[in-house]
Amino acid sequence: MTEAASIPVGLPNALARPAVQQLLAPRRRFPLVRKLFKHRSFVIGLTIVALLVLAAIIGPWLTGLDPTAMRMRNRFKPPMPGLWFGADQFGRDVLTRVLYGARLSLFIGLSVALMSGAIGALIGICAGYFRRLDSLLMRFMDALLAFPAILLAIGISAALGPQTTSVIIALGVAYVPRTARITRASTLVIREMEYVEAARLSGAGHVRMILRHILPNCMGPLVVQLTFVFAYAILAEAALSFLGIGPPPPAPSWGNIIAEGRDYSIEAWWIMLFPGLAISLAALGMNLLGDGLRDVLDPRLKVET
Repeated sequence: MTEAASIPVGLPNALARPAVQQLLAPRRRFPLVRKLFKHRSFVIGLTIVALLVLAAIIGPWLTGLDPTAMRMRNRFKPPMPGLWFGADQFGRDVLTRVLYGARLSLFIGLSVALMSGAIGALIGICAGYFRRLDSLLMRFMDALLAFPAILLAIGISAALGPQTTSVIIALGVAYVPRTARITRASTLVIREMEYVEAARLSGAGHVRMILRHILPNCMGPLVVQLTFVFAYAILAEAALSFLGIGPPPPAPSWGNIIAEGRDYSIEAWWIMLFPGLAISLAALGMNLLGDGLRDVLDPRLKVET
């Protein structure tokens, strides 16, 4: 009797042809990932951000130069082979400083996104889930929203002093209300769902309800919002550095490189041009990434990808 004849007639095709099932199974896995990589904006944004991160990690090793070392013989040399982005007023290689500045600027953007995401999610979930806390917490968030984020960040950063930690705290506090409102809106919808009500009737406690049902279902809108916060934080860091209350020199960031080059914008335009392009690319990449995530994660949007 052959192997095919030994299979009972009534068994499903999946059991009769396990090899075919194994070949097809990987295509059925991770449908969200496949949708993301079919979305043009997401792919372009991810590529830009990945290239910037890669440049920040390995770029300084390729140049082999100290971003703070002064070489006065190269002072104000324009872009040329060997000095691809030119040199600044102290003869420092602008390419090396932009690559090292990417580390600090991207670190600030990531730290601000994580800080505002963690605190904003906590406040938003508590406000949306516990009705008694809603009015108190959200009126405080509304009070913070009454100030433009950049003005609030300037005030906090000026009070704390010009240092990297102060910039992260100032921008994190400034963007907490945005993430809190997004998370609260999601929580208000989720807490009325039938599966949440069933879990409540089964005796689940508040902590279990939040961790197992509320928080996981809030992650989609929250992640999308944090990509925009990342981009806003990079732009805001540049603004704070331009005003002299960002990360202090000589440690380079994109913002303080532009701030140092503003007095030489006519005779040495390249000092401001290349870090400005880096900031624009980072903001563009994160916004495209956020647009792609929003289109895929929000089922109400039907966008051609």
